[in-house]
Amino acid sequence: MKLSREISDDGRFVRQPNRFTDRLGPPEPGRYRVYASYACPWAQRVLIVRKLLGLEDLLDVTIVDPIRDEKGWRVPGGDPEYLSELYHATDPGYTGRYTVPCVWDTRDERIVTNDFPQITLDLETSWGTSPNLYPERLRPDIDIMNDRLYHGLNNAVYEAGFSRDQQVYEEAVARVFTTLDFLEVRLAESEFLFDTLTDSDVRLYTTLARFDVVYYAHFKCSVRRLTDYPALWAYARRLHAIPAFHETTDLDQIKRHYYVTQTNINPSRIVPVGPELDWSL
Repeated sequence: MKLSREISDDGRFVRQPNRFTDRLGPPEPGRYRVYASYACPWAQRVLIVRKLLGLEDLLDVTIVDPIRDEKGWRVPGGDPEYLSELYHATDPGYTGRYTVPCVWDTRDERIVTNDFPQITLDLETSWGTSPNLYPERLRPDIDIMNDRLYHGLNNAVYEAGFSRDQQVYEEAVARVFTTLDFLEVRLAESEFLFDTLTDSDVRLYTTLARFDVVYYAHFKCSVRRLTDYPALWAYARRLHAIPAFHETTDLDQIKRHYYVTQTNINPSRIVPVGPELDWSL
């Protein structure tokens, strides 16, 4: 499925809506399997939350190959061979991109959801509550923060990278760095975005982890690096020190996916050497 279908007439990247949006049922060992990629920030969110909440025995996981081709994500040594087979088994008329994360119901043999914003919230509210990543007292504020992160950073880097118009690109980049500037001030005197680790921190981390290695150069978000923000860089390293974060962060797969797969931006498919980053505290 070509990304060009998500480029508007004015050169703007408009992400496709999520096709499958059913909610996860109660946890049943062996029933649900999440298909994810270490390269994908949306999928890494689910992998982080799964580990933080200790859900490894309740939610099975299959990691797809980071190099995606015209058939979509390949399932190494697996059945199906490609993730697209599950999409068409669920909806034979499906014509969109085949995205991760998605959750397959092995009992009903269908994709329950590829609605990445909701998957982590379902896990946090219905599957595991320790640590409490979506506490009721903070939910309105978390929802506002998540919306700001999505439009100002998580998705805005893609709007910059995939844009086909100079003005559209510059507007997206401005949002990215306005958001990073805001976060730098907020985190200068705070360990997390709120007074405890929340879903918002997970959503921010996966973009920060990719910023200097991919988004800065590949997506032309090159006004400043993450390492140019002292508070944000320290915050990202604090999160990286938590096993659920660093154990799901594979910078090699991240770089190979973006630089090899997105030939509309990098037709040579050459993966750059560096940058050298020290993630230790």
